[in-house]
Amino acid sequence: MSFTLPRMRSGSAHAPAPALRELGYWLHRYRRTWRGTVVISVANPLLFLAALGAGLGKLVDRGGSSYLHGHSYLVFIAPGLLAAMAMQTGYIEAAGPVFESAQRRGNYRAAAATPMRPRDILDGHLLFIAFRLLISATAFTVVIAAFGVVGPVKALLLVLAATLTGLAFAAPIAAWSITVTRIARLQAVYRFVLMPLYMFSGTFFSADQLPGWLHAVVACTPLYQGITLCRSITEGSATAGGSAVHLGYLAVLAVVGYLAARRGFAARLHS
Repeated sequence: MSFTLPRMRSGSAHAPAPALRELGYWLHRYRRTWRGTVVISVANPLLFLAALGAGLGKLVDRGGSSYLHGHSYLVFIAPGLLAAMAMQTGYIEAAGPVFESAQRRGNYRAAAATPMRPRDILDGHLLFIAFRLLISATAFTVVIAAFGVVGPVKALLLVLAATLTGLAFAAPIAAWSITVTRIARLQAVYRFVLMPLYMFSGTFFSADQLPGWLHAVVACTPLYQGITLCRSITEGSATAGGSAVHLGYLAVLAVVGYLAARRGFAARLHS
């Protein structure tokens, strides 16, 4: 698999935009690791769905929980795991790499020494993150489809919904990571923010089972919105109004995060 962009002379009318040059850098790096990430993107959902969906799910299905709305536990848990995967991928791709790239010897500094603007550097990196999210979501959804959970049309919608969910995390995290000076803070956020979201946002059980006050808090999180959107697509219960709310929430968060990142990148890379 090749990820190289065409090389053009500086000043050429056909030279790629600056953001695409930055994208090319990240794709070049990805050439060394893409096989491992694709294997993980397939192996993880396969193991999770086999163990929790097809294994534990048989015991859950016997109980006939009303929270499953007549669906099997496999149909319930698959979209939750997909959205949670997108959250984790968005964080992993936007936290550590942005932090490391912004250091004195990081690649952001090298790029900033060229005619590229901080905005171009950000745009190129976010394009790569979107690419990674799209690839991971596609691989995960292929496994879900192989279990017979969704058909082709729903699978496509799931990929798009999961990618947007990941971007709703990636853009704000990039805006924050560019300001971080200690890597321990990145690790703390992963442990004490992302993991609780992963556990209590409806990934493994319905958030409706939570106490009222906690459910209200969870419902305001992007992972809950992403899981609810993906689950409504999988179960066939999506409505125009409900989907618009979820999509709007995730899109606004991604845009706000992007705008904040533009300011943060300009301040950090011009210092």
